[in-house]
Parts: sequence; structure tokens; C-alpha cells
Amino acid sequence: MNQAVLHLAHAPAAQVEAEATLRHALEVARHQEAKSLELRAAVSLSRLWQQQGKHTAAHELLAPLYGWFTEGFDTADLQEAKALLEKLAGEDHRA
Repeated sequence: MNQAVLHLAHAPAAQVEAEATLRHALEVARHQEAKSLELRAAVSLSRLWQQQGKHTAAHELLAPLYGWFTEGFDTADLQEAKALLEKLAGEDHRA
């Protein structure tokens, strides 16, 4: 999903569509109580927001969700989320 979001994010109209799709994915995952799927959607939306300069919003979306997990930190999804959070935190300090 990340590559598709990155591809869509280059055109303003596509950014709106990508954000709406990712917000919907978050809602569905939350409704289903599917934390892993919610994490994937949140990472994708956070990456989109990062590209748009919305570093604080991206961090605020992703940090609590990452904090919910108590195990599985060696999985690709959680490693990706952690790396993005670290990058966002660094970008917040530069802004």
C-alpha cells in the first residue's frame, strides 16, 4: 500500500483521494478491532502526511497506535512504524 500512496501523493487531487481512502481503511480496521491492519493504514497515512509537511499530525496518529503493541517488535510492520516515528520526531525538532 505504501508504494501506491507514494505514487498517488505527487498530484494534489490524488492526495485528497489517497487520504480519504486511508482514513476509510483506518475506520474499517478500528471497527474490526484489527490492530495490525490499523497500524498499516496509519503508517501509510502518516507517510502521506509526512510528504505534506504534517509531521506533528502524522506522529500523533502513529505514536499511540505503536504504543498499544506489547510484543512483535521484530515484525516488519512494527519496525517500519518505529522508523517512521523516529524520523517524524526528528522532523518535528527541525520545524
